[in-house]
Amino acid sequence: MSRQLTARATAAKTLAAVQQGDSLARALPAHLETSIPDHRALIQELVYGTLREWPRLDGIARQLLRKPLREKDADIYGLILMGIQELSALQTPPHAAVDETVKAARSLGKSWSSGLVNACLRNYQRESERLELALTAAQQHALPEWLWDKLGQQWPEHRDEIAEASRKHPPLTLRANQSRVDASTYCQSLQQAGINAYTNRDIDTAITLEQPQAVATIPGFPEGLSSVQDASAQLAAHFLQPRDHERILDACAAPGGKTCHILEAAPQAKVLATDISERRLISLRQNIERLGLSPDIKVIDASRAAEQLAGQTFDAVLADVPCSAAGVIRRNPDIKITRSANDIDQFAQQQAAIVLSLWPLVRPGGRLLYVTCSILEEENDQLIETLCPRLQGCQVAALTSSAGMTTRLGFQTLPDSKGGDGLYFSLLIKETGRE
Repeated sequence: MSRQLTARATAAKTLAAVQQGDSLARALPAHLETSIPDHRALIQELVYGTLREWPRLDGIARQLLRKPLREKDADIYGLILMGIQELSALQTPPHAAVDETVKAARSLGKSWSSGLVNACLRNYQRESERLELALTAAQQHALPEWLWDKLGQQWPEHRDEIAEASRKHPPLTLRANQSRVDASTYCQSLQQAGINAYTNRDIDTAITLEQPQAVATIPGFPEGLSSVQDASAQLAAHFLQPRDHERILDACAAPGGKTCHILEAAPQAKVLATDISERRLISLRQNIERLGLSPDIKVIDASRAAEQLAGQTFDAVLADVPCSAAGVIRRNPDIKITRSANDIDQFAQQQAAIVLSLWPLVRPGGRLLYVTCSILEEENDQLIETLCPRLQGCQVAALTSSAGMTTRLGFQTLPDSKGGDGLYFSLLIKETGRE
Protein backbone atom coordinates (compact mmCIF):
# COMPACT_ATOMS: atom_id res chain seq x y z
CA MET A 1 0.00 0.00 0.00
CA SER A 2 1.45 3.38 -1.03
CA ARG A 3 2.15 5.96 1.62
CA GLN A 4 -0.11 9.04 1.70
CA LEU A 5 1.60 12.16 0.38
CA THR A 6 2.07 15.19 2.61
CA ALA A 7 0.03 18.29 1.86
CA ARG A 8 3.02 20.06 0.30
CA ALA A 9 3.89 17.03 -1.80
CA THR A 10 0.34 16.89 -3.16
CA ALA A 11 0.47 20.62 -3.90
CA ALA A 12 3.80 20.11 -5.71
CA LYS A 13 2.32 17.36 -7.88
CA THR A 14 -0.56 19.69 -8.76
CA LEU A 15 1.89 22.41 -9.76
CA ALA A 16 3.83 19.89 -11.84
CA ALA A 17 0.67 18.95 -13.72
CA VAL A 18 0.02 22.62 -14.53
CA GLN A 19 3.62 23.13 -15.67
CA GLN A 20 3.16 20.19 -18.02
CA GLY A 21 0.08 21.71 -19.64
CA ASP A 22 -2.88 20.60 -17.55
CA SER A 23 -5.37 23.22 -16.40
CA LEU A 24 -5.70 24.07 -12.73
CA ALA A 25 -9.45 23.39 -13.02
CA ARG A 26 -8.66 19.74 -13.83
CA ALA A 27 -5.42 19.17 -11.91
CA LEU A 28 -6.40 20.51 -8.50
CA PRO A 29 -9.68 18.57 -8.00
CA ALA A 30 -7.97 15.37 -9.15
CA HIS A 31 -5.20 15.73 -6.56
CA LEU A 32 -7.52 16.94 -3.80
CA GLU A 33 -9.69 13.86 -4.29
CA THR A 34 -6.81 11.55 -3.34
CA SER A 35 -5.50 13.72 -0.47
CA ILE A 36 -6.23 13.60 3.25
CA PRO A 37 -9.37 15.71 3.83
CA ASP A 38 -7.74 17.75 6.59
CA HIS A 39 -4.97 18.73 4.14
CA ARG A 40 -7.19 20.12 1.42
CA ALA A 41 -7.47 23.73 2.58
CA LEU A 42 -3.69 24.01 2.91
CA ILE A 43 -3.10 22.35 -0.46
CA GLN A 44 -5.45 24.79 -2.14
CA GLU A 45 -3.85 27.78 -0.42
CA LEU A 46 -0.35 26.67 -1.41
CA VAL A 47 -1.26 25.95 -5.02
CA TYR A 48 -3.19 29.16 -5.64
CA GLY A 49 -0.69 31.30 -3.75
CA THR A 50 2.26 29.87 -5.66
CA LEU A 51 0.60 30.23 -9.07
CA ARG A 52 -0.49 33.81 -8.37
CA GLU A 53 3.17 34.66 -7.67
CA TRP A 54 4.70 32.28 -10.23
CA PRO A 55 6.61 34.74 -12.49
CA ARG A 56 8.24 36.34 -9.43
CA LEU A 57 9.04 33.01 -7.77
CA ASP A 58 10.34 31.61 -11.05
CA GLY A 59 12.69 34.59 -11.40
CA ILE A 60 14.05 33.97 -7.92
CA ALA A 61 14.43 30.19 -8.34
CA ARG A 62 16.36 30.59 -11.59
CA GLN A 63 18.93 32.64 -9.68
CA LEU A 64 19.19 30.00 -6.95
CA LEU A 65 19.61 26.98 -9.23
CA ARG A 66 22.88 26.35 -11.04
CA LYS A 67 21.05 24.59 -13.88
CA PRO A 68 17.40 23.95 -14.75
CA LEU A 69 15.76 20.85 -13.34
CA ARG A 70 14.68 18.10 -15.70
CA GLU A 71 11.08 18.12 -16.95
CA LYS A 72 10.32 14.97 -14.98
CA ASP A 73 11.27 16.88 -11.82
CA ALA A 74 8.68 19.61 -12.32
CA ASP A 75 7.25 18.59 -8.92
CA ILE A 76 10.55 19.49 -7.22
CA TYR A 77 10.69 22.80 -9.07
CA GLY A 78 7.14 23.54 -7.96
CA LEU A 79 8.12 22.58 -4.42
CA ILE A 80 11.02 25.05 -4.42
CA LEU A 81 8.78 27.87 -5.66
CA MET A 82 6.14 26.92 -3.11
CA GLY A 83 8.73 27.04 -0.31
CA ILE A 84 9.87 30.51 -1.40
CA GLN A 85 6.24 31.65 -1.46
CA GLU A 86 5.62 30.24 2.00
CA LEU A 87 8.72 31.97 3.39
CA SER A 88 7.83 35.31 1.79
CA ALA A 89 4.07 35.49 2.24
CA LEU A 90 2.58 33.05 4.73
CA GLN A 91 2.56 33.04 8.51
CA THR A 92 4.36 29.69 8.82
CA PRO A 93 7.49 30.00 11.02
CA PRO A 94 10.50 29.97 8.64
CA HIS A 95 12.17 26.89 10.14
CA ALA A 96 8.90 24.96 9.90
CA ALA A 97 8.33 26.05 6.28
CA VAL A 98 11.81 24.84 5.29
CA ASP A 99 11.58 21.58 7.23
CA GLU A 100 8.12 20.70 5.88
CA THR A 101 9.15 21.52 2.31
CA VAL A 102 12.20 19.26 2.60
CA LYS A 103 9.98 16.49 4.02
CA ALA A 104 7.71 16.91 1.01
CA ALA A 105 10.63 16.17 -1.32
CA ARG A 106 11.10 12.85 0.48
CA SER A 107 7.35 12.21 0.41
CA LEU A 108 7.52 12.53 -3.38
CA GLY A 109 10.06 9.70 -3.41
CA LYS A 110 12.89 12.02 -4.42
CA SER A 111 15.16 12.05 -1.39
CA TRP A 112 18.06 13.03 -3.67
CA SER A 113 16.46 16.49 -3.97
CA SER A 114 16.08 17.20 -0.24
CA GLY A 115 19.51 18.82 -0.02
CA LEU A 116 18.82 20.93 -3.10
CA VAL A 117 15.46 22.10 -1.75
CA ASN A 118 16.98 22.90 1.63
CA ALA A 119 19.86 24.85 0.07
CA CYS A 120 17.58 26.91 -2.17
CA LEU A 121 15.30 27.91 0.68
CA ARG A 122 18.15 28.68 3.08
CA ASN A 123 19.87 30.79 0.43
CA TYR A 124 16.62 32.62 -0.24
CA GLN A 125 16.36 33.43 3.48
CA ARG A 126 19.88 34.87 3.49
CA GLU A 127 19.75 36.71 0.16
CA SER A 128 16.08 37.55 -0.39
CA GLU A 129 16.66 41.29 -0.78
CA ARG A 130 19.34 40.85 -3.45
CA LEU A 131 17.34 38.19 -5.29
CA GLU A 132 14.17 40.28 -5.34
CA LEU A 133 16.03 43.37 -6.59
CA ALA A 134 17.46 41.42 -9.53
CA LEU A 135 13.99 40.66 -10.91
CA THR A 136 12.56 42.38 -13.99
CA ALA A 137 9.63 44.75 -13.55
CA ALA A 138 7.25 42.06 -14.86
CA GLN A 139 8.61 39.48 -12.40
CA GLN A 140 8.38 41.93 -9.51
CA HIS A 141 4.70 42.40 -10.35
CA ALA A 142 4.19 38.65 -10.80
CA LEU A 143 3.13 38.82 -14.44
CA PRO A 144 4.58 37.09 -17.51
CA GLU A 145 6.70 39.44 -19.63
CA TRP A 146 4.35 39.36 -22.63
CA LEU A 147 1.32 40.37 -20.57
CA TRP A 148 3.22 43.05 -18.61
CA ASP A 149 4.32 44.61 -21.92
CA LYS A 150 0.84 44.42 -23.43
CA LEU A 151 -0.76 46.04 -20.39
CA GLY A 152 1.85 48.78 -20.59
CA GLN A 153 0.71 49.50 -24.14
CA GLN A 154 -3.04 49.22 -23.55
CA TRP A 155 -3.53 50.19 -19.88
CA PRO A 156 -0.44 52.20 -18.87
CA GLU A 157 -2.21 54.16 -16.14
CA HIS A 158 -3.80 51.03 -14.65
CA ARG A 159 -1.08 48.42 -15.15
CA ASP A 160 0.16 48.36 -11.55
CA GLU A 161 -3.37 48.03 -10.16
CA ILE A 162 -4.23 45.24 -12.62
CA ALA A 163 -1.05 43.39 -11.67
CA GLU A 164 -1.76 43.80 -7.96
CA ALA A 165 -5.30 42.46 -8.35
CA SER A 166 -3.96 39.39 -10.18
CA ARG A 167 -2.00 38.47 -7.03
CA LYS A 168 -4.93 38.67 -4.61
CA HIS A 169 -7.57 36.21 -3.48
CA PRO A 170 -10.85 37.44 -5.01
CA PRO A 171 -13.66 38.48 -2.66
CA LEU A 172 -16.76 36.31 -2.32
CA THR A 173 -19.61 38.19 -3.95
CA LEU A 174 -23.23 37.06 -4.02
CA ARG A 175 -26.04 37.93 -6.39
CA ALA A 176 -29.32 38.48 -4.58
CA ASN A 177 -32.19 36.70 -6.34
CA GLN A 178 -34.15 39.81 -7.29
CA SER A 179 -37.29 37.80 -8.05
CA ARG A 180 -37.47 36.94 -4.35
CA VAL A 181 -35.50 39.52 -2.34
CA ASP A 182 -33.70 42.82 -2.86
CA ALA A 183 -30.01 43.09 -2.08
CA SER A 184 -30.39 45.54 0.83
CA THR A 185 -32.90 43.34 2.65
CA TYR A 186 -30.83 40.22 2.05
CA CYS A 187 -27.65 41.95 3.18
CA GLN A 188 -29.36 42.94 6.43
CA SER A 189 -30.36 39.34 7.04
CA LEU A 190 -26.72 38.28 6.58
CA GLN A 191 -25.56 40.92 9.04
CA GLN A 192 -28.17 39.81 11.55
CA ALA A 193 -26.75 36.29 11.23
CA GLY A 194 -23.31 37.63 12.16
CA ILE A 195 -21.92 37.76 8.62
CA ASN A 196 -20.15 41.00 7.74
CA ALA A 197 -21.35 41.94 4.27
CA TYR A 198 -22.02 45.06 2.23
CA THR A 199 -23.99 45.93 -0.88
CA ASN A 200 -22.36 47.24 -4.04
CA ARG A 201 -23.03 50.92 -4.74
CA ASP A 202 -22.75 50.38 -8.51
CA ILE A 203 -24.49 47.03 -9.02
CA ASP A 204 -27.85 46.70 -7.31
CA THR A 205 -27.89 42.90 -6.99
CA ALA A 206 -24.34 42.45 -5.66
CA ILE A 207 -23.38 41.75 -2.04
CA THR A 208 -19.78 41.12 -0.97
CA LEU A 209 -18.79 39.20 2.15
CA GLU A 210 -15.85 40.60 4.08
CA GLN A 211 -14.67 37.06 4.81
CA PRO A 212 -15.37 34.16 2.43
CA GLN A 213 -17.19 31.17 3.85
CA ALA A 214 -18.74 27.92 2.65
CA VAL A 215 -21.88 28.71 0.67
CA ALA A 216 -23.86 26.01 2.48
CA THR A 217 -23.49 28.07 5.67
CA ILE A 218 -24.79 31.30 4.12
CA PRO A 219 -28.41 31.95 5.22
CA GLY A 220 -30.82 31.64 2.31
CA PHE A 221 -28.27 30.29 -0.15
CA PRO A 222 -29.45 26.66 -0.15
CA GLU A 223 -33.03 27.92 -0.59
CA GLY A 224 -32.13 29.99 -3.65
CA LEU A 225 -32.13 33.51 -2.22
CA SER A 226 -28.63 34.10 -3.57
CA SER A 227 -25.92 32.75 -5.85
CA VAL A 228 -22.18 33.24 -6.06
CA GLN A 229 -21.33 35.59 -8.93
CA ASP A 230 -18.61 38.19 -9.36
CA ALA A 231 -19.89 41.76 -9.23
CA SER A 232 -18.68 42.65 -12.74
CA ALA A 233 -20.30 39.52 -14.17
CA GLN A 234 -23.64 40.72 -12.82
CA LEU A 235 -23.49 43.59 -15.31
CA ALA A 236 -24.32 41.17 -18.15
CA ALA A 237 -28.00 40.96 -17.24
CA HIS A 238 -28.03 44.68 -16.48
CA PHE A 239 -26.78 45.50 -20.00
CA LEU A 240 -28.87 42.84 -21.75
CA GLN A 241 -32.06 44.16 -20.10
CA PRO A 242 -34.11 40.95 -20.44
CA ARG A 243 -37.87 41.35 -20.44
CA ASP A 244 -40.72 38.95 -19.71
CA HIS A 245 -41.96 36.94 -22.72
CA GLU A 246 -38.84 37.65 -24.80
CA ARG A 247 -37.03 34.77 -26.50
CA ILE A 248 -33.46 34.86 -25.22
CA LEU A 249 -30.48 32.69 -26.18
CA ASP A 250 -27.56 32.29 -23.78
CA ALA A 251 -25.13 30.77 -26.25
CA CYS A 252 -22.15 29.94 -24.00
CA ALA A 253 -24.12 29.39 -20.83
CA ALA A 254 -21.98 27.23 -18.51
CA PRO A 255 -21.69 27.39 -15.55
CA GLY A 256 -25.05 29.13 -15.61
CA GLY A 257 -24.66 32.26 -13.51
CA LYS A 258 -25.78 34.63 -16.26
CA THR A 259 -28.61 32.33 -17.40
CA CYS A 260 -30.01 32.29 -13.88
CA HIS A 261 -29.61 36.05 -13.51
CA ILE A 262 -31.56 36.60 -16.74
CA LEU A 263 -34.45 34.49 -15.44
CA GLU A 264 -34.39 36.16 -12.04
CA ALA A 265 -34.69 39.54 -13.79
CA ALA A 266 -37.36 38.35 -16.24
CA PRO A 267 -39.05 35.23 -14.81
CA GLN A 268 -41.41 34.88 -17.79
CA ALA A 269 -38.74 35.15 -20.46
CA LYS A 270 -38.29 32.07 -22.68
CA VAL A 271 -34.61 31.28 -22.29
CA LEU A 272 -32.59 28.74 -24.25
CA ALA A 273 -29.28 27.97 -22.52
CA THR A 274 -26.68 26.19 -24.63
CA ASP A 275 -23.05 25.11 -24.45
CA ILE A 276 -20.69 22.92 -26.43
CA SER A 277 -20.94 19.73 -24.34
CA GLU A 278 -23.20 18.01 -21.85
CA ARG A 279 -20.33 17.93 -19.37
CA ARG A 280 -20.16 21.72 -19.37
CA LEU A 281 -23.90 21.92 -18.72
CA ILE A 282 -23.79 19.88 -15.50
CA SER A 283 -23.10 22.91 -13.29
CA LEU A 284 -25.84 24.88 -15.06
CA ARG A 285 -28.37 22.16 -14.33
CA GLN A 286 -27.32 22.16 -10.66
CA ASN A 287 -27.76 25.94 -10.43
CA ILE A 288 -31.18 26.05 -12.03
CA GLU A 289 -32.40 23.19 -9.84
CA ARG A 290 -31.36 24.99 -6.64
CA LEU A 291 -32.97 28.23 -7.83
CA GLY A 292 -36.14 26.58 -9.13
CA LEU A 293 -35.72 27.91 -12.69
CA SER A 294 -36.62 26.20 -15.95
CA PRO A 295 -34.79 27.34 -19.08
CA ASP A 296 -34.60 25.07 -22.09
CA ILE A 297 -31.15 23.48 -22.29
CA LYS A 298 -29.39 22.10 -25.38
CA VAL A 299 -25.91 21.07 -26.43
CA ILE A 300 -25.00 23.51 -29.20
CA ASP A 301 -21.65 24.60 -30.62
CA ALA A 302 -21.97 28.41 -30.63
CA SER A 303 -19.68 28.69 -33.66
CA ARG A 304 -22.25 26.58 -35.58
CA ALA A 305 -25.37 28.00 -33.95
CA ALA A 306 -26.82 29.42 -37.17
CA GLU A 307 -26.78 25.91 -38.61
CA GLN A 308 -27.90 24.02 -35.51
CA LEU A 309 -30.69 26.49 -34.65
CA ALA A 310 -31.68 27.27 -38.24
CA GLY A 311 -35.08 28.90 -38.57
CA GLN A 312 -35.14 30.28 -35.02
CA THR A 313 -34.73 33.90 -34.01
CA PHE A 314 -34.33 35.58 -30.64
CA ASP A 315 -35.06 38.98 -29.17
CA ALA A 316 -31.75 38.88 -27.30
CA VAL A 317 -28.61 36.79 -27.51
CA LEU A 318 -25.91 36.62 -24.85
CA ALA A 319 -22.48 35.63 -26.17
CA ASP A 320 -20.18 35.19 -23.18
CA VAL A 321 -17.40 33.84 -25.38
CA PRO A 322 -14.28 31.79 -24.59
CA CYS A 323 -11.35 34.12 -24.10
CA SER A 324 -7.85 34.55 -22.68
CA ALA A 325 -9.32 35.17 -19.20
CA ALA A 326 -6.83 38.02 -18.76
CA GLY A 327 -9.37 39.83 -16.58
CA VAL A 328 -9.81 36.94 -14.15
CA ILE A 329 -6.23 35.80 -13.57
CA ARG A 330 -6.67 35.79 -9.80
CA ARG A 331 -9.32 33.07 -10.26
CA ASN A 332 -7.29 31.23 -12.92
CA PRO A 333 -3.67 31.84 -11.90
CA ASP A 334 -2.41 28.94 -14.03
CA ILE A 335 -2.79 31.41 -16.92
CA LYS A 336 0.50 32.92 -15.76
CA ILE A 337 2.16 29.69 -16.88
CA THR A 338 -0.05 28.27 -19.61
CA ARG A 339 -1.09 31.34 -21.60
CA SER A 340 1.11 33.01 -24.25
CA ALA A 341 0.82 36.03 -26.54
CA ASN A 342 0.14 33.70 -29.48
CA ASP A 343 -3.04 32.45 -27.80
CA ILE A 344 -4.75 35.84 -28.08
CA ASP A 345 -5.10 35.70 -31.87
CA GLN A 346 -6.48 32.17 -31.64
CA PHE A 347 -9.10 33.28 -29.16
CA ALA A 348 -10.03 36.23 -31.37
CA GLN A 349 -10.62 33.90 -34.32
CA GLN A 350 -12.87 31.69 -32.17
CA GLN A 351 -14.76 34.72 -30.85
CA ALA A 352 -15.33 36.06 -34.35
CA ALA A 353 -16.66 32.70 -35.53
CA ILE A 354 -19.14 32.62 -32.66
CA VAL A 355 -20.49 36.13 -33.22
CA LEU A 356 -20.78 35.61 -36.98
CA SER A 357 -22.77 32.41 -36.37
CA LEU A 358 -25.05 33.97 -33.76
CA TRP A 359 -25.89 37.17 -35.63
CA PRO A 360 -28.38 35.56 -38.06
CA LEU A 361 -30.34 34.33 -35.02
CA VAL A 362 -30.97 37.88 -33.79
CA ARG A 363 -34.35 39.14 -34.99
CA PRO A 364 -34.56 42.59 -36.62
CA GLY A 365 -34.69 45.07 -33.76
CA GLY A 366 -33.09 42.53 -31.45
CA ARG A 367 -29.76 42.66 -29.69
CA LEU A 368 -26.62 40.66 -29.03
CA LEU A 369 -24.49 41.29 -25.96
CA TYR A 370 -20.87 40.28 -26.50
CA VAL A 371 -18.99 39.53 -23.26
CA THR A 372 -15.42 38.51 -22.46
CA CYS A 373 -13.54 38.18 -19.18
CA SER A 374 -10.60 39.84 -20.88
CA ILE A 375 -8.97 43.25 -20.65
CA LEU A 376 -7.09 42.95 -23.94
CA GLU A 377 -8.16 45.07 -26.91
CA GLU A 378 -7.62 42.25 -29.42
CA GLU A 379 -10.55 40.37 -27.87
CA ASN A 380 -12.65 43.44 -27.17
CA ASP A 381 -12.93 46.77 -29.02
CA GLN A 382 -10.59 45.68 -31.82
CA LEU A 383 -12.61 42.54 -32.45
CA ILE A 384 -15.94 44.38 -32.48
CA GLU A 385 -14.50 47.01 -34.82
CA THR A 386 -13.39 44.26 -37.21
CA LEU A 387 -16.70 42.39 -37.02
CA CYS A 388 -19.23 45.21 -37.34
CA PRO A 389 -18.84 45.66 -41.14
CA ARG A 390 -19.50 41.91 -41.52
CA LEU A 391 -22.71 41.98 -39.43
CA GLN A 392 -25.59 43.16 -41.57
CA GLY A 393 -27.57 45.98 -39.99
CA CYS A 394 -25.32 46.17 -36.93
CA GLN A 395 -25.31 49.22 -34.69
CA VAL A 396 -23.28 49.52 -31.47
CA ALA A 397 -25.31 50.79 -28.51
CA ALA A 398 -23.77 52.97 -25.81
CA LEU A 399 -23.33 51.25 -22.43
CA THR A 400 -22.97 53.21 -19.22
CA SER A 401 -22.49 52.30 -15.58
CA SER A 402 -20.56 53.69 -12.66
CA ALA A 403 -18.98 50.24 -12.22
CA GLY A 404 -16.36 50.70 -14.94
CA MET A 405 -15.53 52.77 -18.00
CA THR A 406 -16.97 53.33 -21.46
CA THR A 407 -14.72 52.33 -24.35
CA ARG A 408 -14.96 53.14 -28.06
CA LEU A 409 -17.35 50.26 -28.76
CA GLY A 410 -18.33 48.91 -25.36
CA PHE A 411 -17.77 48.95 -21.65
CA GLN A 412 -14.85 47.68 -19.57
CA THR A 413 -14.37 46.84 -15.92
CA LEU A 414 -10.85 46.31 -14.63
CA PRO A 415 -9.84 43.80 -11.95
CA ASP A 416 -10.09 45.34 -8.50
CA SER A 417 -8.30 43.85 -5.49
CA LYS A 418 -11.40 44.38 -3.36
CA GLY A 419 -14.01 44.41 -6.09
CA GLY A 420 -15.00 42.84 -9.37
CA ASP A 421 -13.12 41.13 -12.18
CA GLY A 422 -12.06 42.57 -15.51
CA LEU A 423 -14.89 42.08 -18.04
CA TYR A 424 -15.77 43.62 -21.38
CA PHE A 425 -19.26 44.17 -22.83
CA SER A 426 -20.44 45.36 -26.25
CA LEU A 427 -24.13 45.61 -27.13
CA LEU A 428 -24.93 45.14 -30.83
CA ILE A 429 -28.38 46.11 -32.13
CA LYS A 430 -29.78 44.74 -35.39
CA GLU A 431 -31.61 47.38 -37.36
CA THR A 432 -35.30 46.72 -38.06
CA GLY A 433 -35.96 45.41 -41.53
CA ARG A 434 -32.55 43.69 -41.64
CA GLU A 435 -31.96 39.95 -41.53
